[in-house]
Parts: sequence; structure tokens; C-alpha cells
Amino acid sequence: MAIGERIRFIRNLRGMTQKYLGMAIGFTEKTADVRMAQYESGARTPKENMTADLANVLDVCPQALAVPDIDSDIGLMHTLFALEDLRGLKVGEIDGEICLRLDKSRGMTYVGMLEMLTAWQQEAAKLKAEEITKEEYDQWRYNYPKFDTTQRRAKVPAQELSDWLLSDLKNKLEGEVCE
Repeated sequence: MAIGERIRFIRNLRGMTQKYLGMAIGFTEKTADVRMAQYESGARTPKENMTADLANVLDVCPQALAVPDIDSDIGLMHTLFALEDLRGLKVGEIDGEICLRLDKSRGMTYVGMLEMLTAWQQEAAKLKAEEITKEEYDQWRYNYPKFDTTQRRAKVPAQELSDWLLSDLKNKLEGEVCE
């Protein structure tokens, strides 16, 4: 999740408006909501000191807003926290061991994640049973979903094409109403 999406998510979680948050970090009333909208949409990226100010007002650490560095322990933890927010990932305990699980109440998000994690688990089981080599396992992982035979994914048109089709349809419908 990009920094703008995290800002919006946590701002909404805190029940703040863009204007309120912008003013709380020092923007004028006139520009506060516009500036926050730019950050949240990704049109602008806050500098490090601005990210720290946003984190302070939102009562989170700056790493909770920044794009996590999964090569660090703290960055990895914030990635897992973001997955909890977005995908319903939950931490729990089974037989005295810490485990991660999916939240079934997330509907289609749960179903999609379950399918993907099941495919991963099946490949890992093949590796463990020595049905495939480490190289074949890595090839599967690093090219996912290219070699995943368990999934039936629909191709989604590019955003530009989708926007153009909607615009064209809207123009045609408006033309029919006017005739």
C-alpha cells in the first residue's frame, strides 16, 4: 500500500477530514484539504519531516505510513499490519505456536487470499516431498502467478481502456437521450 493510501486509511480510521488533518500539520485552511488530497492520491509525496508530522497527528509511528522496507524487521511488521488492514490477515496461536490466518468474514477478499495461499502451500508441500526441486519451487514463486495452475483468473482491462469505454458509453447514452 502506497503512503497516500496509508494516510487516507488511517485518517479515516481516526475520523478526520482532509482539511482537519492538513490544518493540524500546518497548512492554511484554504489549502489544507487540497494538499492532503494530493498526498492521498499520490500526486505528491510528503517529505520525511512531513511524514513525521502526519504520523504525530494521526498518532502512529512514521513507519506505519511509509512504504515498508521488508528487509528490516520493523518494516516487515508494518507490512503485516497493512495486510491485516487490507486483507484480514490475523495473528493467532495454534498448539503453542504463533500463526497467521485469514479472516473468513472478509468475503471475496478471504476467498481470493485463501486460493493464493493454498496454491503456495501446495507448491511448498511438493518441495518438502521432493516432488519438485528448489529451483522449480523458486521458479514458481518468482514468476507467480505465471506457473500457477490452480487459479482461474479473469483478465482485467487497463484503467485507461476502462475509462475510455465508460466515457464512450456515457457519450452514446447522452446522445440517445437528446434524440
